Amino acid sequence: IAKDKKWTYACEYGELDITINLSKPEKDPRAIAAAKLAPQSGYPKCALCAENEGYAGRMNHPARQNHRIIPLELDSGSWYLQYSPYVYYNEHCIVLNAEHTPMRISASILSHDHFQGGHYTFAMEKAPVETPVSFAGFPDIAAGIVKWPMSVLRLTGSDPDRLCLLAEKILTAWRGYTDEAAMVFAETDGTPHNTITPIARRRGEDFELDLVLRNNLTTPEHPLGLYHPHEQLHHIKKENIGLIEVMGLAVRPARLDKELALLKDAILSGRDLRADETLQKHADWAEALQGRYTFTPENTEQILQQEVGAVFMQVLEDAGVYKRTPAGQSAFLRFTASV
Repeated sequence: IAKDKKWTYACEYGELDITINLSKPEKDPRAIAAAKLAPQSGYPKCALCAENEGYAGRMNHPARQNHRIIPLELDSGSWYLQYSPYVYYNEHCIVLNAEHTPMRISASILSHDHFQGGHYTFAMEKAPVETPVSFAGFPDIAAGIVKWPMSVLRLTGSDPDRLCLLAEKILTAWRGYTDEAAMVFAETDGTPHNTITPIARRRGEDFELDLVLRNNLTTPEHPLGLYHPHEQLHHIKKENIGLIEVMGLAVRPARLDKELALLKDAILSGRDLRADETLQKHADWAEALQGRYTFTPENTEQILQQEVGAVFMQVLEDAGVYKRTPAGQSAFLRFTASV
C-alpha cells in the first residue's frame, strides 16, 4: 500500500485522483456478474462475509489473518464495520450486512450488501451544482444537476427523512423510466436496466445526497454496456465503474504500474509495440500520443500519467447516461420533470 502510485489530473470537472493500487485484484465485468449468480457453497461465501475475520485463505480466496471487524446495529439490523484491505483512500471503511444477502441498489461486489465510507473529500463532492431543479412537494430540498461527467442529482436539506423520501421517489421514477430518444430503457426483454448509486454526506449543518443515475443497457456495439468504458479504453480500464470511481478517484490495477514502465522504455527506444505481447494492447493509444508529443527521458513518465488521467475522464464520460451536450442535458431535465 505504501508503494501505491498516486497523482492528479486537472480537467474541466476539477482535479481527478489517479491511483495505481498494487494490492487490488483486477476483476472482469463478466466475472462480477457471474459471481452474483454462482451457487454459494464456499467458505467464506465472498470477500465481504464476516467469516473472513482471521481466515487463512486458500488458492482462490485471499488470506485475512490480521483482519478485524466491529459489530454494529443499524436500523435494527446486524451489521459490521471493517477497514478495507486495499485502502483506496484515507480511513476507507466498509459497513457490511451480517447476512450474505445481495445488494439492493448496486455495488462492486453485488453478492453482499454493503456500504463504503471514509475520511476523504472526492472531486465529485467539490463539483458545483450547475443546473438547479425543483421537485413538487419538496420546497425544503435544494436540488440540482452537478457539473460532472456522470449524471448526478444533488439533494441538500436539513431533514434527513425528507431527503430520503425524495431520493426514494427519484429512484422509483428512474427504475421505471424510458426515453427512447435518449437511449434510456427501463428494461429490455424483461431485464431491468436503471438503478442509482447513492452517496451521502454532511455539508455543514445540512445533509446531502448525490444520486448518480446508472443504466446497464448493452448493445451489439457495446456488449459490456453502452454506459460502460468503451472498448478503446479497455487497455487502461475494463472493469465496471464502481462507487469510488464515480466520485472521481481512479483505482487502476497493479499491472498498469509495470506496463507504463515498459511502455516508457519502448517509446524511448523506438521498439515495435505491436510485437510485444504485454504492450500491444496500448499500441493505438501510444501511437496517437507520439503524434502529439515529443517524448524525452525527462518527460515521458509525466506525459503517460497525465494521459492515463485523460482516459479516466473519458471513462467517466462514457459511463454518463446523459451526455454533457445540449441534447443530453435537455433529456436529463425531461427525466427530472417526470419525477
